[in-house]
Amino acid sequence: MDDWMARLEAARQAFLDDNEEDEANMEMALGQLQDNMDAPPPRRAAGGGLSQGKRANIERARVLMDERMHLDYFAEVPVWGPAYFRRRYRIRRSLFFTILDRVCARDSYFLQKQDACGLVGLSARQKITVALRMLSLGVCADAMDDYCRTSETTAMECMKMFCVAVRAEFGEHHLRQSTHEDFLKQLGINSARGFPGMFVSLDCIHYEWKNCPVVWQGDYGDREGRRSIILEAVADQSLHIWHVFFGLPGSNNDLNVLDRSPLIHDMLVGEATDMTFEVNGQEYNMYYLLTDGIYPPWSCFVQSIHEPDDEKKKHFASRQEACRKDVERCFGVLQARFSIIRNPCRQ
Repeated sequence: MDDWMARLEAARQAFLDDNEEDEANMEMALGQLQDNMDAPPPRRAAGGGLSQGKRANIERARVLMDERMHLDYFAEVPVWGPAYFRRRYRIRRSLFFTILDRVCARDSYFLQKQDACGLVGLSARQKITVALRMLSLGVCADAMDDYCRTSETTAMECMKMFCVAVRAEFGEHHLRQSTHEDFLKQLGINSARGFPGMFVSLDCIHYEWKNCPVVWQGDYGDREGRRSIILEAVADQSLHIWHVFFGLPGSNNDLNVLDRSPLIHDMLVGEATDMTFEVNGQEYNMYYLLTDGIYPPWSCFVQSIHEPDDEKKKHFASRQEACRKDVERCFGVLQARFSIIRNPCRQ
């Protein structure tokens, strides 16, 4: 009995000790909270933020501007109709919704989310609008802040993520290798234009690099004194690009690019070896490309006639130069549709 009473007294004393310890911890926490409340607020940096070099966050009213964008372009009776939508987005509204649905299904980055504070972020149409306007209109990233309510960093991130998502979602169909049926169809079209055996036309274009590093400026300087990167492409009359090779320094010319391009190798080992056509009773077993005078006189290239001296040669030169303009027209339409290509690149 005495032993039982002793153990009960020990348990009671341990309980009292725990309560005293909890009360002491509570008093200490309340004291620290009171000290924090009495302390002066942290001194803001020159930019307005809580840390040095950081400015204060700007309340951009993203939800309100998203509703305004909906009324402007996406409502049943929008303020700006289909013609204005096509002019400012460079695509039809139905195609915009197709891209929006498939890109959102591909990458959750474009879905509207809430941050840790419960604030609603950018909607999917705001993010895609930023990317499309930067690509099509060539505006700077900072210009998207007044309407789409995105900072410069967020706008650049939206454009990069959009390009990656579009390539992943649509690349399997639009960036696929050409089939034998595609070649036959294109050869038939060009045969009706007066050039049997012709496939497409070939040319290069320079893309100016504004912020080229100083150590590379000698390699990437072109003949006009600008820093540029060369794009080689072959295109047909419907502006379909069949081949592209991009990245060589602007100090190269079309011949240097051709030496490093896989174009000729693809012609020799690809579908070109299965093609046959007949001209003036003679059979040929490889198609050819229309080029300007800088390219070498190979059997796979057909240039115009310099200074034609009779009607037959003048007619051929006129027809060849007209069909060769397909790739140059493709470059022009590409720069007009996507103004970001016409403007100097930053990185």
